[in-house]
Amino acid sequence: MSTKLKSYQFEVPEGVSVQAKGLNVTVRFGNKELTRELSKFVSVQQADKSVTVSALNKTATSRMQAGSYASHVKNMVAGVQKPFVYKLKIIGTHFPININQTAEELSIQNFLGEKKPRKVKLHKDVIVKVNGDIVTVESSDIEKAGMIAARIEQASKVRGKDRRVFQDGIYIVEKAGEPILK
Repeated sequence: MSTKLKSYQFEVPEGVSVQAKGLNVTVRFGNKELTRELSKFVSVQQADKSVTVSALNKTATSRMQAGSYASHVKNMVAGVQKPFVYKLKIIGTHFPININQTAEELSIQNFLGEKKPRKVKLHKDVIVKVNGDIVTVESSDIEKAGMIAARIEQASKVRGKDRRVFQDGIYIVEKAGEPILK
């Protein structure tokens, strides 16, 4: 077992501020702000242009959480600078799928000829745009963007039919700017 305290240090770009108060860490850039609650086993300190996330104990759990929260803070810094974008493709081979959007929910209509629409609740910090057969999910928080994209994909899941024949659905084709299939 290691007896060292684990710490992760990374550079913060110009204009981004990271503040830690108690168990909360806040990342700001311009008018964008993200806040996250940390574990009691992890501390965050900001120097001039760097942030250090360190474990407070020598236990395996504390060291593991330090690495996880360092990644969370890095994602927050990246997200306030440039939002994370997920793209989903609408594929309707048997029936044309219609999507209607309101501020708080997305409605998938005529999926596999169903009369009742399938609905997905949206988060207020996530921007969803439908342009033809592409659905774009955009947010500064990578977890919220990924969660909404996954909810849309799961809402259009084919159940009770042969998936080799019924390939209809809405599928994630790009995660955080990276295409899934190359």
